[in-house]
Amino acid sequence: MTIQTTQRTAPAAQAGAAPSMRKYLIGGGALILVLAGFYFWSHSGGAAGPRRAPPVPVQVGQAQQMDMPVVKNALGTVVANTTVAVTARVQGQLTKAYFKEGQMVKAGDLLFQIDPRPFQAALAQAQGQLERDQAALANAQRDAARYASLFSQNAISMQQRDASAATAQADAAVVTGDRGMVEAARLNLEFTQIRSPVDGKTGPILLQPGNLVSVNGLTQPLVTISQIRPIKVSFALPQADLPRIQPRFAKGKLTAQVNLHDQAGKTITAPVDFVSNAVSSAGTIELRATFPNLDGVLVPGQLVDVTAALDDIPGAIVVPRVAVINGPDGNYVYQITPKMTVAKVPVTVQFDDGTNMAIQGDLKAGDRVVTDGGLRVTPGSKVTIARLAARPAGGKGKGKGGKGGAGAKGGAKPDKG
Repeated sequence: MTIQTTQRTAPAAQAGAAPSMRKYLIGGGALILVLAGFYFWSHSGGAAGPRRAPPVPVQVGQAQQMDMPVVKNALGTVVANTTVAVTARVQGQLTKAYFKEGQMVKAGDLLFQIDPRPFQAALAQAQGQLERDQAALANAQRDAARYASLFSQNAISMQQRDASAATAQADAAVVTGDRGMVEAARLNLEFTQIRSPVDGKTGPILLQPGNLVSVNGLTQPLVTISQIRPIKVSFALPQADLPRIQPRFAKGKLTAQVNLHDQAGKTITAPVDFVSNAVSSAGTIELRATFPNLDGVLVPGQLVDVTAALDDIPGAIVVPRVAVINGPDGNYVYQITPKMTVAKVPVTVQFDDGTNMAIQGDLKAGDRVVTDGGLRVTPGSKVTIARLAARPAGGKGKGKGGKGGAGAKGGAKPDKG
């Protein structure tokens, strides 16, 4: 009985061991695959070296070759070409004003009338006095002629002849004085009509008709006239700019541009026609430019933004101002290389107009420089271009930079490289 039981259980034990063996084989195969994968990954550099950083996104601009104008910005004041305070030259009652306040007038236009009647009477009196003394002179001259004839005949003494001649001369002097009195009376009558001495725009009437005009002591102006066509703009520049100002002014090429800040962004330009003969205590030199002002857009006392063109840098390499970085060792830019890495290029700034910079360095027209993202890169860093910044504006472009700047047709285009 015992032997039979043993024989039956042995095959059953062998059947249960087969599934266990398969499990071990599957687990061992999976372990071998994992180890093989780890070996491949480790020897491919994934674990042996540091993980590569992704390219840094940057924005770039393009260097351009152009004639760079050297300009200076200043705050200017509009100054009337001529300002005249019109006053009365004779005393009397102001009877009428012949213009409206703020009206444009021309030289010789009648502005005010003073009561002329007292002056008409004074002129008539002076003319009557002249006529009386002219009659006396004629009589004295006839007497002198008779006395001279009698003296030649030895009929009278020399004293009588000389006395008659002296009387005639005295009467002639009186007539000359009378003529002066007549002319003065005529001028006073003319002065009752107050006329404009210049072309210009009138201000408010300071003494209304009906008031008595006095010429004794301090004479009150009747109106002020400002000549605004043409008109001047006065501004000051630092005395350090004199080496550029003086030669350009001597050649007649020094100009001033005024920004009117209107909706159209209009600017007007005129030559500078005055440079002061002295530097102010503030260390500045005054300049003035004369504008036609035919539309009357400039008003005396108005503050305006002035841009003065002092010089030109021909064939300058110009980059956007934001591309230039000021480091401990000086100024530099990051140039984009053909391999899409950045290279540090030292530069010297020739001029900065607030938007663009003219520079000297190992750059040429068409080179791309980083304008945004420069603080996130180092020399040799891989970069990717997010957007091409605007090209430098102004001037006449040359070479690969193309013509103009902002004036070039189509402007800057996104970089696809």
